[in-house]
Amino acid sequence: MKKYWFVFCKTDIMLEKVGKGYTIPLSEEAPVTLHPWTHVLNVTPIEDGTEVKAVMIDQPITDNPLYEMCGLRPSFYHLSKELYLKAGKCHELLYWDNNTNFCGVCGAPMKMHTDISKRCTNCGKEVWPQLATAIIVLVHRGNEVLLVHARNFKTDFYGLVAGFVETGETLEEAVHREVKEETGIEIKNLRYFGSQPWPYPCGLMVGFNADYDGGDIHLQQSELSKGAWFTKDNLPTIPEPLSIARMILDDWINKTSI
Repeated sequence: MKKYWFVFCKTDIMLEKVGKGYTIPLSEEAPVTLHPWTHVLNVTPIEDGTEVKAVMIDQPITDNPLYEMCGLRPSFYHLSKELYLKAGKCHELLYWDNNTNFCGVCGAPMKMHTDISKRCTNCGKEVWPQLATAIIVLVHRGNEVLLVHARNFKTDFYGLVAGFVETGETLEEAVHREVKEETGIEIKNLRYFGSQPWPYPCGLMVGFNADYDGGDIHLQQSELSKGAWFTKDNLPTIPEPLSIARMILDDWINKTSI
């Protein structure tokens, strides 16, 4: 029976060329050489029931005319939404597998217990894949929104205020704290927008809208280099379509255009 093979080399995924497009290799056997030490993960099947396998290889495939290596992020523009999301899950599980070889309690080797859990071969401690939860929020002030440029952004695009949820904190508390810490302003009327898996390497982004409630912008210099209020007519470069930041912005733009 044919299976989808999600083959990664670090953060690059192997795509199969099909005409002028790309897909994920679908075959009975692995499309790459598997060694005795290669760990093949069983992943939840796609919606039509086709089995899914995930595997990490040491060297990229460069000499096969059928295949091409592609970063996980740009694969968004080459794969169907279903296959892109599955690729993200596969990468998260491979990342987890590679980082849980030994027990954090006693140091003994870990062994797969189920498809998504491991058990220590000595003390029996069990571990499962974990998510780093982060919030992201678009702050509104009349017909303007607050956009910021983080110091770790590789290009000059502006995004939304975002940050990780801390231990013992609700999502709503995290939104208020991050906005206050990063920009110095107060917000109100927090509204849930949606969520998105963010497999870079193992995150969950939870999106919100909020309204400005006072204060002047004072950027947290260690995190942000720029920040300002923008209308839809003077927007800077904004995030790519694959991100929930762009989804929230597009939703605002479309609603204000009506």
